[in-house]
Amino acid sequence: MANKINKTEEEWRKSLTSEEYRVLREKGTERPHTGSFNLHFENGTYVCKGCGQQLFESDSKFDAHCGWPSFDKAIKGTVDYVLDKSHGMTRTEIVCSHCDGHLGHVFNDGPTETGTRYCVNSVSIDFKVV
Repeated sequence: MANKINKTEEEWRKSLTSEEYRVLREKGTERPHTGSFNLHFENGTYVCKGCGQQLFESDSKFDAHCGWPSFDKAIKGTVDYVLDKSHGMTRTEIVCSHCDGHLGHVFNDGPTETGTRYCVNSVSIDFKVV
């Protein structure tokens, strides 16, 4: 996306709760089975909590029994992929393409046709009814 959001850390701290800031800006992870969207299955669109960009449609959401909201695909062009070698693992981090907010990680172990599981922190997203 051409127009990235460019805020200072102070501006991010003012616009996000402390937990949202920890996850979105400091690449934190919420505890499993605690997020408000883990078992949420209404029709609508999931958006980035940092900037409001649409990320996932409700028809791509499934229960992966992992403790975090899981999706089998993102809306095209809304998620960027970053190599993550933290914590002694090699994973693919997913970030919002508009504000670079940390969303979670993507894995190639999904049970649907795509074979993909976007494992997302509830605190990093919001939900909009269609």
